[in-house]
Amino acid sequence: MAGTADLLPTASLSSVAGLPLERLVAFVRRECSAPSPLVGIGGTVNDVSRSVIAVRGISQTATLGDGVLMRCGPGLTRGEIIRVAESHVLIKPFDDRAVPVLGAPVFPDGALRIAPSPEWKGRVIDALGMPLDGKGPLVPGRVPMPADRSPPAAMRRARVDTGLRTGVNVIDIFTPMCFGQRLGIFAGSGVGKSTLLAMMTKATDFDTVVLALTGERGREVRDMLDDTMAGKLGKTITVVATGDESPMMRRLAPNTATAIAEYFRDRGENVLLIVDSITRFAHAAREVAIAAEEPPVSRGYPPSVFSQLPRLLERAGPGLEGGGTITGIYSVLVDGDDHNDPVSDAIRGTLDGHIVLDRGIAAQGRYPAVDVPGSVSRLAQHGWTPEQKKLVTQLRGLIARFEETRDLRAIGAYQAGNDGFLDQAVTLVPKIYEAMQQTPDMPVSIDPYNDLAAALRGKENA
Repeated sequence: MAGTADLLPTASLSSVAGLPLERLVAFVRRECSAPSPLVGIGGTVNDVSRSVIAVRGISQTATLGDGVLMRCGPGLTRGEIIRVAESHVLIKPFDDRAVPVLGAPVFPDGALRIAPSPEWKGRVIDALGMPLDGKGPLVPGRVPMPADRSPPAAMRRARVDTGLRTGVNVIDIFTPMCFGQRLGIFAGSGVGKSTLLAMMTKATDFDTVVLALTGERGREVRDMLDDTMAGKLGKTITVVATGDESPMMRRLAPNTATAIAEYFRDRGENVLLIVDSITRFAHAAREVAIAAEEPPVSRGYPPSVFSQLPRLLERAGPGLEGGGTITGIYSVLVDGDDHNDPVSDAIRGTLDGHIVLDRGIAAQGRYPAVDVPGSVSRLAQHGWTPEQKKLVTQLRGLIARFEETRDLRAIGAYQAGNDGFLDQAVTLVPKIYEAMQQTPDMPVSIDPYNDLAAALRGKENA
């Protein structure tokens, strides 16, 4: 036992003084065999920039996507490993303001896991699962789960075939939705995406609503929660990552919200998941990928962005047979009003339908500014009866004819009586547009088809 003292930390020597020899030997063996998270497995910071931090010493044990804790001043800050090289790893911190000094210690902390519970309803949290509403700590659930999970196997998922009412008449008539469907709302900035999303939260068929505000202005968060969604927050969990937060937080927020939605879906609930906006998630993923030295390939977007998008979107939808569903609604901010930009095109090809909001329609004062001919629901057949399907097909034809002849009518080249179908469109379409106008403070329609018929009959009788 002559070398026993050399094996013990200095701070431990005083605690073992006076112990019997047998207990001392047992203590030494326990101290020497127990792994320590702070000894032998950490690394040190060797390069710091505004976009990424390089760390030496953990390359051999690091895994892509693992979390780490870095010493920044008196405290620790969390980061994620985004690239692993032989000599170093690249780490992106979740807080851009945390800048470690050269030589600062870095320790692995495992993948991020959250533990949702029913007590989270009515709360506002950040992307890391920390409360933001000042209502005290969150009650954790029993089973922590990773924020980035795999979707259920395709052959084990339930079918999507049960229609629902969103409460927005133009959607319920022309692009009806189903439980477990994933729908995108495509629009440029300032056309009414957030307002339309808030209107859709009025649907009463959902047990839980999970709202992810990703990249939004800080002012809009309070406006949406206190005004637009007033009275509906009791069953809502809000995940917030504002535009001034780091790209790591903005990339994580939709994943955290989806993990929370998956928890309630696995409990058998019908969940409404709203992400506003998925485009800002793609922007954040682009920043992280470029920081990891990934080359851009399509309008500045690295390839990994186009693999992360479907992986996130596929997590929504129906669960296993007999379980709950996640109905996903994603707002898509169309850059420069170009609906064919790479991100919009990739999202549109993954989702089960898309609603297009048009700036020209909004300029006319028609809200929601839905472009009916340009909007499609791939599961609409489950929301229509045969009679309704026939009616909507006829109405779509009238609206399409009305819109494609707008320039012709504007120059005075239209003459009534030459085309009976166009005459009918000119008469009915303005009435349809007026009947479809809706604001957030209007009550939810019980039967939008009857309301439309009543409006048209009223106009004709007038």
